[in-house]
Amino acid sequence: MDCIFCKIINKEIPSKIIYEDDHVILFEDINPQAPFHALALPKVHIPTILELKPEHSVYLYKVVETIAKVMKEKGYSEDGFRVVLNTNRAAGQTVFHIHFHVLAGRLLMWPPG
Repeated sequence: MDCIFCKIINKEIPSKIIYEDDHVILFEDINPQAPFHALALPKVHIPTILELKPEHSVYLYKVVETIAKVMKEKGYSEDGFRVVLNTNRAAGQTVFHIHFHVLAGRLLMWPPG
């Protein structure tokens, strides 16, 4: 498989890992858009939310649970943070492995763009 995120999961490409367990990995974005910008993703390859299946539910729950845990630990839970999921090219998805952008540490405007 030629998925850059699968290669990060398999340690074929280095990354700055913030959190990892059997279901999820959360690592720093290489092109940060906020003081804190990480990517949280399941360790199973799912191209977009359009391909989700019932057996993926545990992975998605673990991703959201991990985001909440890390943001509390990092001290961003009180001021707030943003979680973004892009689906397909027109929405800005460039890597087709479902992933959540987690941004914090600055005022995040609305609408996002």
